[in-house]
Amino acid sequence: MNFKDTEKRILDFWEKNKIYKYSYKGKGKIYSVDTPPPTVSGNMHIGHAFSYAQEDFIARFRRMKGENVFYPFGTDDNGLPTERLVEKLNNVKSKEMSRKEFIDLCLKTLKKITPDFVQDWKNLGISCDYDVYYSTIDDNSRKISQKSFIELYRKGLVYKKEFPTIWCPECQTSIAQAELEDKELLSSFSTIKFKIKNSKENISIATTRPELLGACVAIFVNPEDKRYKKFIGEKVIVPIFNQEVAIIGDSSADVEKGTGVMMVCSYGDKYDVDAVQRYKLNPKIIFNKDGTLNSKKYNGLKIKEARKNILEDLKKENLLVESNPIKHIVNVHDKCGTGIEFLPTEQWFIKILDKKKIWIAQGKKINWYPKFMRKRYENWVNGLEWDWNISRNRHFGIPIPVWECKKCNVMIFPKESELPIDPLQIKKRCSKCNEIATPEDKVLDTWATSSLTPRLTSSIVKGSVKIPYSLRPQGHDIIRTWAFYTIVKFYLHEKKIPWQDIIISGFVTLGKEKMSKSKGNIIEPQVVMNKYGADALRFWAAGSKLGEDLNYQEKDLVTGKKFVNKLVNASKFVFMNLEGFNGTKPRKLQLVDEIFLAKVRWNVYEITKNFKRYEYSKAKQKIENLFWRDFCDNYLEIVKKRIYQGNKEERISAQYSLYQSLLTILKLIAPIMPFITEEIYQTYFEKFEKEKSIHLSKWPESKLGQKGLDNLPRFTNMIDIISKIRKEKTKVKKPMNSEIILTLTKGEQAALIGMIEDLKAVTNAKEIKTGKFKVEFI
Repeated sequence: MNFKDTEKRILDFWEKNKIYKYSYKGKGKIYSVDTPPPTVSGNMHIGHAFSYAQEDFIARFRRMKGENVFYPFGTDDNGLPTERLVEKLNNVKSKEMSRKEFIDLCLKTLKKITPDFVQDWKNLGISCDYDVYYSTIDDNSRKISQKSFIELYRKGLVYKKEFPTIWCPECQTSIAQAELEDKELLSSFSTIKFKIKNSKENISIATTRPELLGACVAIFVNPEDKRYKKFIGEKVIVPIFNQEVAIIGDSSADVEKGTGVMMVCSYGDKYDVDAVQRYKLNPKIIFNKDGTLNSKKYNGLKIKEARKNILEDLKKENLLVESNPIKHIVNVHDKCGTGIEFLPTEQWFIKILDKKKIWIAQGKKINWYPKFMRKRYENWVNGLEWDWNISRNRHFGIPIPVWECKKCNVMIFPKESELPIDPLQIKKRCSKCNEIATPEDKVLDTWATSSLTPRLTSSIVKGSVKIPYSLRPQGHDIIRTWAFYTIVKFYLHEKKIPWQDIIISGFVTLGKEKMSKSKGNIIEPQVVMNKYGADALRFWAAGSKLGEDLNYQEKDLVTGKKFVNKLVNASKFVFMNLEGFNGTKPRKLQLVDEIFLAKVRWNVYEITKNFKRYEYSKAKQKIENLFWRDFCDNYLEIVKKRIYQGNKEERISAQYSLYQSLLTILKLIAPIMPFITEEIYQTYFEKFEKEKSIHLSKWPESKLGQKGLDNLPRFTNMIDIISKIRKEKTKVKKPMNSEIILTLTKGEQAALIGMIEDLKAVTNAKEIKTGKFKVEFI
């Protein structure tokens, strides 16, 4: 079978017949999925394939359970990743263009690259309704995002303030705490001499950031530190830069760290921000927004270059006690990996710090899968130190919809009918003084829009989908952003939780390392699908529990491909032997067939339970065992002789059982392997069944009466005996079809009443005697 031809043909069939179309007036309970909109920053990567496949297992299962699945598709093309991609693809710099010019270029580029980007998801078999499509930069998203901003401002939850904000010198924008990552970097730990004013004594300070000497505004020593107690209240001369600063007794100085003396600068980190505010110190800002210095002879130098030069000058002036190389953890911007700075800029914030208890309470109302992920959410909430900075100093994004009359200190907002709007393109006058107001030139943080995805998608379908949604699927790396900010927004707007359940996926690793471009260990899913097929890739993705990282191993893809081939071959065998079968159930089933169908229904019960609990990996494992061991290795072998040589009644019973068990197995694996199951269904089953697609067919029944439950061990007993016979044949190197005389105990024979003839057929036993288990070869 050529899986490439099959997958293309099936994709065309799904699209042509709108198999996954959400029905506005459909029957059944709505099951709504708040789809993660992937960032349009290139092709789909292996992490996408991993996590989106896992959520698709659930969507497909729910659809087959008869629920009206609302599964839209969106792309996150608003913000820094898109801006950087557009700059790279077009060899431009946004800061060298007008905002309008750059936005036009972004939209033009997105229009060109998005169809191929979305196609990757279709090729993976993600069963979204692609007609319910949104982009986080389209007119509807911009309108809803701007409306949200205005609503929260009018509720007193949004404010503007000049404050030392977290700043990325590379991207040249403020960012939020949630966009920080820890990165281990090489640096040096340098001990520097500071001269005590009007004294011959010195005090030494150890630091990793000598470039901040020009920004030094105070020195802290611990009041309990006997070494420095006498210096409290004195002043020191900052080396090279020569400003005088006070020595202050403050318990935040760690007596065990470095020399025990701490340099307070404006601003090295969040502790400096706190110290400057507490002591009302006059800040000295020495960094420009592009990460260069603006002080003395170091003017215009990048931070690392300035650091090197300052250390050399300290050494020349005999002010450098020592300098040793170290590795240390640095806060970097998650979008570019650049170390952040703290610069005083005017930004917009949403108040969140005063509601930590509310955020934790809201999190508890949501069902977390796995449960321990809620603890990660709570740890993030408890560690919050800043309000949510929602403004960005960039071109491409959703404009903050406000004008300000600085003369009257009045904020001017557009009418809802004017949204979406760009303040830079429209003039507004102040209602008090009639002067032209100043338009806001910043844009909203992309998360200020992505946190509204349930609103964005519900608006497309005219309110037929209500909040809270049924499910939010996402990775654990964005609990602090996408999960947290969405919970925040929906509480502030509607006092609701955004979804009932949240499922958290892990990362893909190669060996023991997370895959990343910087490490050069990326596996492209397009390459994998081209070699093994989408079903094999999805089969691999089903191999890990929710929240757990999954190691990429090619042997798992090989296993998936073997499963596909075995399904094809087993289906061919079954339908080659269904001559005369019309799909109806015979009046009486042979006992082996009846018991095997009961075993299949028992598996349906267990697998259904697994899918409902989002335990798709357990479901996959049970389906594998049912198909490979029970169906192929045992049941097919048991009924072969009856299919070939049995009377009409015996044959029809086997045919019915084969048809039903194979169809059930196909339905059970269909959420995980949608292409091959659809192909087999269309080839063999569609003419007998009511639905045009297996993915719209009814999930198998799992009803099992007491008689069925009681009979289950009997099939196991039979398989155990067959296995023992096969081992005996293997031990003496006899073929499996070799004739035997079999001896079984009375108890073993009693357990096989009604199945003796099938046992003889599958083992080629010509006679069964009574006694201790024994295999004699004829």
